Amino acid sequence: MASISTTARPPSMAISGKRFIDWLGVLPFMLFAALFLIIPTLYLIVGAFLTPDGRFTLQNIVDLFTPTILSAYWISIRVSVASALGGALIGFFLAWAVVLGGLPPWVRSTLMTFSGVASNFAGVPLAFAFIATLGRTGLVTIFLREWFGFNLYSTGFNLLSFFGLTITYMYFQIPLMVLILTPALDGIKKEWREAASILGASNAQYWRMVAFPILWPSLLGTTLLLFANAFGAIATAYALTGSSLNIVPILLYAQIRGDVLHNANLGYALALGMIVITGLSNFLYLVLRMRAERWQK
Repeated sequence: MASISTTARPPSMAISGKRFIDWLGVLPFMLFAALFLIIPTLYLIVGAFLTPDGRFTLQNIVDLFTPTILSAYWISIRVSVASALGGALIGFFLAWAVVLGGLPPWVRSTLMTFSGVASNFAGVPLAFAFIATLGRTGLVTIFLREWFGFNLYSTGFNLLSFFGLTITYMYFQIPLMVLILTPALDGIKKEWREAASILGASNAQYWRMVAFPILWPSLLGTTLLLFANAFGAIATAYALTGSSLNIVPILLYAQIRGDVLHNANLGYALALGMIVITGLSNFLYLVLRMRAERWQK
């Protein structure tokens, strides 16, 4: 009777095969990140220090400090800060209401579903929606004038302005704040409130001495993320204001694609400045998020 011998694969070979499959699974993401993030970023950085004929120069960096470009950066920073603070404040209270406010469960599920959609609603559709709603012939504008005799634009309001762009940005900033902050509020343990109550702390003292110090890294980190989110937005601003509001993304678009302004290398320098600002903001967000996660473990 012939015997059948079987040979088992060494554990090291099995582990190596599993690791190969794991790396193969993330390969599409790595290729996507390299083609659409890493290589374009390196191309922008190199181009910021070159002349149109390929020679090294620092003139593009020096030109960033001209009054027009500094003004564009300042307006972009103001819009980003205003929309981030407004989105963070309103988003915090919305998230607090559905997580800790005792509202029915269906309110939370509805808000989270809406936030998931609204946080990605931007660009030309969002600009058109606000023009159709708050423009000079928008639905709300006409409703207020015809039914209440209130002319919104007689107060100095202008949708195609700093204030109008800030309100428009807050449409996707508030839902993003809700989505990111809700898990942090879920992480607040009931035992902390109970312990504070046993020790005689009031509700205000609990929030001031326990809850807010724990939530502060999440609040500040998410606000920084909202700032970076608004600072790099261009489609909504361009579709809403055109070139009437001089912000950095629109100025960058004019330098690279425009018919009048066309200095691609200066555009690369503008993009480099945006990368530095948003990169610093995102780095601080990651640091604060890691600190918040450490507190909630």
